[in-house]
Amino acid sequence: MTVRDFILGNLGKRTLHMSLLDPDKQSAEEAAELAQMCKDAGTDAIMIGGSTGISNENLDETAERIKARTGLPVIYFPAGPHALASKADAMFYMSLVNSTDLKWVIRAQAMASLAVKKIGIETISMGYIIVEPGMKVGEVGQAEPVKRDDLKGAMSWALGCELMGMSLVYLEAGSGADRPVPPEMISAVKGVLSVPLIVGGGIKTPEAAKAARDAGADVVVTGTFVERCHDPGKLKAVIDAVKG
Repeated sequence: MTVRDFILGNLGKRTLHMSLLDPDKQSAEEAAELAQMCKDAGTDAIMIGGSTGISNENLDETAERIKARTGLPVIYFPAGPHALASKADAMFYMSLVNSTDLKWVIRAQAMASLAVKKIGIETISMGYIIVEPGMKVGEVGQAEPVKRDDLKGAMSWALGCELMGMSLVYLEAGSGADRPVPPEMISAVKGVLSVPLIVGGGIKTPEAAKAARDAGADVVVTGTFVERCHDPGKLKAVIDAVKG
């Protein structure tokens, strides 16, 4: 089964949880230890990536250590065409659609395409939409974040991604955000989509995780919380809230 089939196969059945780890913030062995903690808490897959400090070397070593330690699917969450995770199981081939710089909309993807085809990694097309506050990824990606009360704008961006053939849509408030994507925005966007909706950024509590799930998120991602959480019980509480 491909990673894409795994995600699509759960559409409408249950909410998935994915843990995001940044290879620039810890060693590969430390990432594997975190991934094991996440697996024990019930996460469904591990995403690896970050906005800065990513290289082929730290990506591949991290992917290999996590796969050997946990057996979970490892998905590359790209930082740009300068680094590719050839040892990951799949990569989100994503377009940051509300960037003001065409590099992040299509040019970086075109630059990387031949190399991606050569390494033979599974690609999953995804529309990536930055929502306020946006944080570092919004800054690096030169995004014009969707305003938190602009439900129509978020719906339009998301449906535009689906109509262009993208397999997934991701609403991103930004790693370490003090506020997650509003539940009413998640619900509004989910209402116009027939492809899975991923939500991440600022989800640090069981209450926030449950709110995202109840609003209709098909996949909930936690990253900064996972990396900073040293309490397996608290981590499990958040993941349990995602999975219901």
